[in-house]
Amino acid sequence: MAGYLAALLIGIFLGLIGGGGSILTIPVLVYFFGLPPYLATGYSLFIVGCSSLAGAWKHYRFGNIHTRAALSFGITSIITVVLVRKWLLPVIPEELFCAGGFTVTKSLATMVLFAMVMIVASLQMIRKETVPEPSAAAEQEINLPAALLRGVEVGILTGLLGAGGGFLILPVLVFSFHLPMKKAIGTSLLIIAMNTLSGFIGDLFHQSFNWWLLLPVTATAIAGTFLGRKMGERISGDQLKKGFGWFVLVTGIYILIHELFLA
Repeated sequence: MAGYLAALLIGIFLGLIGGGGSILTIPVLVYFFGLPPYLATGYSLFIVGCSSLAGAWKHYRFGNIHTRAALSFGITSIITVVLVRKWLLPVIPEELFCAGGFTVTKSLATMVLFAMVMIVASLQMIRKETVPEPSAAAEQEINLPAALLRGVEVGILTGLLGAGGGFLILPVLVFSFHLPMKKAIGTSLLIIAMNTLSGFIGDLFHQSFNWWLLLPVTATAIAGTFLGRKMGERISGDQLKKGFGWFVLVTGIYILIHELFLA
């Protein structure tokens, strides 16, 4: 039950702030459902992808999708995700190295890297100030090189860890594409969906999934995105995002301590 409540929370934050919530997917799958970290990344791609797509559809109906920005990100990010999942992950050995009798495994490295990403993402959510709404003219000034480069960064993160990378996407959409926050959130959800579902489709050719687990968790997260979208119509996301940032920070620190000293 706790795992499904956490899945609902993932969807709620995806619907509210267009990113951030997906970063909880791996810890939920590992600690609540007992999946190995490497396997959990594949499950996460599907859960995050479907949840983000559901949220993006709601934003599309209200005109909050910037198609050109989504495609600019998608060109490099989708290619990077597929390459990382198909060519890089399979060649990483189960035991990476030993130091002083301590063996660093693929699973340990995955969780430690994920915890570090969570800490970085949380600090961005905590520190980020409210961004003023740009003018309609400014919205047309698109920094294409920045989008393509960030697409590669997001693709690497998504491919390695199964996370959506919304905390990397949103700043580019706001500061480089000059999108209003609502349109940036909707576009971010579409980009996340494109990346994660592309990676999952690639995984289908070399990995089997427990659909009896995957589908109910995904349905719960999707329900959360609709709930989050409704909540977003009534409350400001800025304070909520900062509070969620503190929660992600504490979770990231806990994962580091658990994996390095308690596991």
